[in-house]
Amino acid sequence: MSTTICQVMGFIVSSLGVAGCIVSTAMDMWSTQDLYDNPVTAVFQYQGLWRSCVRQSSGFTECRPYFTILGLPAMFQAVRALMIVGIVLGILGLLVCIFALKCIRIGNMEDSAKANMTLTSGIMFIVAGLCAITGVSVFANMLVTNFWMSTANMYQGMQNVQNRYTFGSALFVGWVAGGLALVGGIMMCLACRGLIPEESRYKAVSYNASGRNISYRTGPYKVGSGYEPETKTRKGAGYEEAARSEDGRRSYPSKYDYV
Repeated sequence: MSTTICQVMGFIVSSLGVAGCIVSTAMDMWSTQDLYDNPVTAVFQYQGLWRSCVRQSSGFTECRPYFTILGLPAMFQAVRALMIVGIVLGILGLLVCIFALKCIRIGNMEDSAKANMTLTSGIMFIVAGLCAITGVSVFANMLVTNFWMSTANMYQGMQNVQNRYTFGSALFVGWVAGGLALVGGIMMCLACRGLIPEESRYKAVSYNASGRNISYRTGPYKVGSGYEPETKTRKGAGYEEAARSEDGRRSYPSKYDYV
């Protein structure tokens, strides 16, 4: 029961993490304009991974997508790639995890196969969470660098050179989503151990005795070693009859005894 609960909880937590990664990637507020020095402004700007938007004081919002790819910074494109890879791995992990749930029986699927599928989905969730956390952290580092560069320019008397941008809500959603996917993947990996059948954990080893160590002969109560040379040779049928009579066994008369 504990294995099933751990598996189901891992599936739910990972699903929330993957959904959060999708929402975070689609959001436009990855970076927002800093209003520290000018809290009252007629225009508010914010940017996302796919477009930049401007919101006016009248409530009208205009968004413009990025029409170029080569003109964007390399780190910006790396963040895009990391988020897309995390989403793809998370969706594949969800598909594998659905068929690996212990509460769902499909055909004659064995527990060992479900254990392997659970481990695979757990690894996918962990990698997806790491990609999301890494992508968001790289973008946050870019924001911090640009923020302090803009602040230095402002102190030098160049206030109108560029606006300062700070963390948007999408960054926090991405961090939380990546953490949920990571925790869900760990729970799936822990549930994999409980799905492995007991008989497959320990493999029995059979030992076969070598036939050259001990050999048994057909003689009564005589056991010899296989390395002893055979000294007796057969001397004919008469010798065998004499040996039988000497041992005290019953000998049957031949047809010549009645003549």
